[in-house]
Amino acid sequence: MLRTLITRLRDKDNKPTRIKDTAEEVALFRGRCLAAAAMVVLMTCGIMARMVYLQVFQHEEFLVRSDNNRIRIEPLPPTRGLIYDREGRLLAENRPTYNLIMVRERSGDVTQTLETLMSVLELPQDMLDELKDRSLQRQRPFQPAVLLSDLSEGQIARLALNRYRLPGLDVEAQLLRYYPDSDVMAHVLGYVGRISQDDLTRLDPDSYAGTHFVGKIGIERFYEKELHGQAGMRQLEANARGRLLGELSRTPPVRGKDVVLTIDSALQHKAYEELSGRRGAIVAIDPKTGGILAMASSPGFDANMFVTGISRKDYQSLQDDKDLPLYARAVQGRYPPASTIKPYMALAGLDSGVVTPGDAVNDPGFYELPNDPSHHKYRNWFRWGHGRVDMPRAILLSNDTYFFNLAHNLGIERMSAFMHRFGFGEEHSLDVWGAGSGTMPDPEWKRRRYKRERDKVWFPGETLSAGIGQGYVSATPLQIATAAAVLANRGKWVRPHLAARIGTHDVLPPFPDTPPDIDINYPNAWNIVINAMKGVADNSDVLRDGRHYTLAAKTGTAQVFTVAQDKRYNASEIDERKRDHALFIGFAPVENPQIAVAVIVENAGWGGKIAGPIGRHIIDEWMKPGAEHEVKILSGHHDETLSVPGEIE
Repeated sequence: MLRTLITRLRDKDNKPTRIKDTAEEVALFRGRCLAAAAMVVLMTCGIMARMVYLQVFQHEEFLVRSDNNRIRIEPLPPTRGLIYDREGRLLAENRPTYNLIMVRERSGDVTQTLETLMSVLELPQDMLDELKDRSLQRQRPFQPAVLLSDLSEGQIARLALNRYRLPGLDVEAQLLRYYPDSDVMAHVLGYVGRISQDDLTRLDPDSYAGTHFVGKIGIERFYEKELHGQAGMRQLEANARGRLLGELSRTPPVRGKDVVLTIDSALQHKAYEELSGRRGAIVAIDPKTGGILAMASSPGFDANMFVTGISRKDYQSLQDDKDLPLYARAVQGRYPPASTIKPYMALAGLDSGVVTPGDAVNDPGFYELPNDPSHHKYRNWFRWGHGRVDMPRAILLSNDTYFFNLAHNLGIERMSAFMHRFGFGEEHSLDVWGAGSGTMPDPEWKRRRYKRERDKVWFPGETLSAGIGQGYVSATPLQIATAAAVLANRGKWVRPHLAARIGTHDVLPPFPDTPPDIDINYPNAWNIVINAMKGVADNSDVLRDGRHYTLAAKTGTAQVFTVAQDKRYNASEIDERKRDHALFIGFAPVENPQIAVAVIVENAGWGGKIAGPIGRHIIDEWMKPGAEHEVKILSGHHDETLSVPGEIE
């Protein structure tokens, strides 16, 4: 075997073969070392290049990332501005409260966390879906959403004991809106509520960072930008475990501006009291400035329920209430103005030259259209007729026959065009959120309104109905009061508005887009009509007795449904909600008007019996001796501050 091995180790020349070539091995080792060294150098260069790139070229980016890990930025919501009446009485304030907030990204299983929360606070099971919806109402990820507001001390204690079971939930101190006279002022002020998904589409996320509430309706909605203010921010330093070490910098929030209204809360309370137990509205306006002195809608509602989040049960109860407490009758209710429109009809007749004050018609208790083969009788409210009546007597007696004849001679086009000049069918308020425009019809309006061809035809009888404020004619109480103010001013227009001062800025006329003043193409036309209205007040016991000022007035009774020609209206036989509406307009004093009032009481019956006394009481309240009605300048404002437990100062 050894011989065989030796034989194999010999080459072809029978020379022994070397088992180990030292020189070749050295050369191979050197090559491998050089390759390894080159690889190390290349890797070192790559690492160095990467370090240079990260340290030099990417320095700013990683500095920001580092700061983001070290520095926590928290928004500082502004304090909402307060709302006052013209006398400086507080109508909307901010009260300290505690809210439960949730950051979804830190809550793990959101559904499980919310179920645990409901168990801890013993909340009804049907609130789960509502809490889920609230948890989504925020501007961006990792920002908190308000789940519950105005926590009680007991709830705060339970949350503190069970905090380890409620990841992502925390108690936050915040100022919460509160309305001292909620029911009385609800339809004027509106209310704030939680920011919803729809709100997020119209709000600036930077301005509302950390803010959970926004104005929903009313003054709170219209002047949201001014009342809200501007959010601030602060930078907090934290260690790797998230513990706060201190505050690095702070940009303070800008407090919202206070808003002073033209509303007189005493007059507003009086108006609401007069409507107590009734459905209706009262609007009072200062004819000189257009400032709204009172704007009451009855029934009202507790706006404070909406601030903290009204329950579905309570909201459904308000929705199902047949008296519609959420309905702002003063600005959205559309009512036939009835006989309150007759003074304007008289002015329209004088302006067009169709009639003069002395022109008289014979009233047998009804009116028939000329050449009408049907001989349809359009009845006066006084079935036996008033005999011969001229313009002043027609206004005094509220004679329908006279105004049927005037409407027929005017025609609907001229009538409608003239009424638009007083704001009927228009919306001219400056800052009344949700105000409606009513309807002052004409043939073109009817053609647009109805789809069927046969319904588009304008009939002469519809002109007669419009002439006494019935038929298609409708107006809001705000519009009716505005027209009364323009009448009191003898044609000088002022736009109705609610704000008297925003911050330090006074809101005073002239306002943009104010309609032009009304000139009547007849000598002394204003005095003729206003003196006739003065006669209405002077010839009514309830409007005359005990009055120390001059008053011009007109009452009206609006039909809710039509009575057949051969039938007589009997309120006792009619369902209460189908009875006539009672209306009143008036202004005082006649020589230098300080207040114009419109009253509507739904289904109350005769205007002179129901609405007239109410209007008189409102004007009495404003005109009582010694009363001063200038908007007071506030010396300061309530600036609440709230200390958060554990906050870094």
